[in-house]
Amino acid sequence: MRLTEYHELFAFNRWANHRVHEMVSGLTDEELRRDLKNSFPSVLDTLVHSLSAEWVWMERLKGDSPAAMPAEFRTYGVPQLTERWRRLEAEQQAYVTKLTKSELARVVAYRNMKGEPRDYPLWQILRHVVNHATYHRGQIAGMVRQMGKVPLATDMVVFYDQQRSR
Repeated sequence: MRLTEYHELFAFNRWANHRVHEMVSGLTDEELRRDLKNSFPSVLDTLVHSLSAEWVWMERLKGDSPAAMPAEFRTYGVPQLTERWRRLEAEQQAYVTKLTKSELARVVAYRNMKGEPRDYPLWQILRHVVNHATYHRGQIAGMVRQMGKVPLATDMVVFYDQQRSR
């Protein structure tokens, strides 16, 4: 397990999240809230879930086990979500940057939202956070297509292409 892989995964996650925020910033309030019959009804609901999930995993990595997602996130529009996500991303980046190779194998114990005990090696949690976000970004891209719009690509190879061209 190379630390640089986790730095790269979280850099990709930030880049892809920023692309999604750029993509949805041009949607009307009606489009953001439109029920598109997905696992979360709307683009906005999916964004709130994604932010909440990344937040809860960060809290777990800090030793807390939240029993619920922050209710205030459900009151946010895209500008507030984007601003809150930027703060969370800075926290994630600081966390991942300070990791040592030996810490990746450390088992993180927490209680899930149902209060059930769980534990996973840190490296599995970090991969899950990025994979989960990728899944929901794909859903958002599909919802944007349902509205007849063209989503921005958030594929990892596009990230690599942009990194290479810098």
